[in-house]
Amino acid sequence: MTIGIILGTIREGRAGEAVAQWVHQHASRREGTEFELIDLKAFDVPLLTAPVPPAAAEKKYDSENVRRWSQAIDACAGFIFVTPEYNHGVPGALKNAVDTLGSEWFGKTVGFVSYGADGGIRAVEQWRQIVANFQMLDVRAQVALSLFREFGDDGFTPEERRTGELDTLLDQLIPLTDQVSRTPR
Repeated sequence: MTIGIILGTIREGRAGEAVAQWVHQHASRREGTEFELIDLKAFDVPLLTAPVPPAAAEKKYDSENVRRWSQAIDACAGFIFVTPEYNHGVPGALKNAVDTLGSEWFGKTVGFVSYGADGGIRAVEQWRQIVANFQMLDVRAQVALSLFREFGDDGFTPEERRTGELDTLLDQLIPLTDQVSRTPR
């Protein structure tokens, strides 16, 4: 069983890269589950302009980049979205990348690690509404990192309690993902 940790920003100098690496390093200590860091920037997903809605495309996408993105997402049983909050909402690049696919997301699990001025909590609330459309199961626990307290000139330094919060997220996400991945679709 593989859980993808999606680095959901493509900006230059992005703070999320250090967060995603921290999540991956910590999660990878868990036995029995594989964790794969999926960097959205590496896929260069184009804007959704295809005439066929992704849910009806049957994974037959016009763009090679979307086909690679599809394969990476399809290979995972669940996800952790490492998401910034931009202007009180979800980041456009990750929203577009989610919208570009269909069945690859359907019925899978997801947890959220967010960051922003208020910990990225508004982005997570919007993500919960978005992933519901794919009948994704989101766990209650989340990690909400403060741009003001945990990021600075020295980079990303999570508060001490964040490791416990991430453990709680993983404690909820791993068994749920295992249960869902064993359920016939």
